Amino acid sequence: MEQMKSSKSIQFLTVFSIFLSCGSVFGQAQKELNISQAINLALENHQQLKISSVSKEIAEQQTRVAKLQQLPNAAASATAGYIGDVLILDKDFTKVTTKDMPHFGNSYAVQASQLLYKGGLVKKSIELMGIREQLAELDEVKDQQSIKFLVISNYLDLCKLINQEKVYQNNRKLAQIRLENVRKYYKQGMITRNEVIRGELALQNIDQAILVVKNNIAILDYNLSIALGLPDDTSIIPTESITEKLLEGDKNYYFDLAYQSHPQLTSMKKNVELADKNIEIINTDKYPALSAIGGYNMQRPITNVSPVLDMYSNSWQVGLSLNYNIDNLYKTKEKLKLGNLQKTQLIETTVLMKQNIQMGVNAAYVKYQEAVQNANILMESQRLAQENYRIVEAKYLNQLAIQAEMTDATNAKLEAELQYANAEINVLYQYYNLIKTTGTL
Repeated sequence: MEQMKSSKSIQFLTVFSIFLSCGSVFGQAQKELNISQAINLALENHQQLKISSVSKEIAEQQTRVAKLQQLPNAAASATAGYIGDVLILDKDFTKVTTKDMPHFGNSYAVQASQLLYKGGLVKKSIELMGIREQLAELDEVKDQQSIKFLVISNYLDLCKLINQEKVYQNNRKLAQIRLENVRKYYKQGMITRNEVIRGELALQNIDQAILVVKNNIAILDYNLSIALGLPDDTSIIPTESITEKLLEGDKNYYFDLAYQSHPQLTSMKKNVELADKNIEIINTDKYPALSAIGGYNMQRPITNVSPVLDMYSNSWQVGLSLNYNIDNLYKTKEKLKLGNLQKTQLIETTVLMKQNIQMGVNAAYVKYQEAVQNANILMESQRLAQENYRIVEAKYLNQLAIQAEMTDATNAKLEAELQYANAEINVLYQYYNLIKTTGTL
């Protein structure tokens, strides 16, 4: 009776698990994707890249705004108002005289100025904004590469989980067959109830592992769907051919590639250029500002004559304006000192970043070689574990091995198959990680 209850319980859990699995599949839209297709979708739809694109547009617009400094400054004004009568007081405030005024007054004015010279301030300001525009473009490239690697990592993790599920499912079939044989032996009185319980526990452990893997797959499906701009209930079906990608050169090749192309290193070089341009702008404070000015004014009434005339006065002027802030004689020196210190800091930071990139490339290169060697080792480990399983199973079926030996062989086979299932994927992951560290993904 206990055996029947246990058997029914396991069957119920199995059926229930399968039902849930099928329900999730039927309720989801499926999308077959290789790595390139996934990357292209992410580049089109990832929210971070939309933000980066707007940031680049902002930088471009700031450059266009800076170029407007080349145009003249112009202003126009118009006023109208009520003018009250004028009270004229004697110097000792003893006599007050009232003068009638035209009660309506208005004025119109147009003024314009054009900076002619300030040590090249306008040109240098435009060049500075151009460098910032380049930095925004590099930031976009950095974000693109980060998103690419994120998608690749999640995609390969999904492949690993799918492989794990296949291994677990295959081992579950074997565990189910083994449990059925154990129950036959138990009915025949050849083994104890304890052997049956061991088999049932082994099956339940595999079912638990399958449940965890399915949940992890669901989480990755959701994350990838959001990143790729797909409906969040989409089930991603990987179609990438998991084949080893060969390296194009030795470690020094990838060092040189990183030094030439890494966007972070290029950004730091651009920041040094930005610091240089800022120093040039500070130097313009040493020079006076020469501007051309012009204007036209029309005003009513005319109040600088007596009696006041209810008429319009018209005037215009053109000329040059020369301005110089005397405090720049002592302030500019300190500003230049600060600018040079900031430049020095950026140069030293560039050296540090180059060292960090070099260490990252070195580590990634070593890890790739390790992954290749590990895959070869795990392939042989899987072969040995499977062979050992077949030997022990044959002995067990002929009552020449105990359940503990069978359990050990089963666990060793399962572990070896799980490790090898992910070994080739790990080689591919380490390849992409190496390319990412060079900044050329």
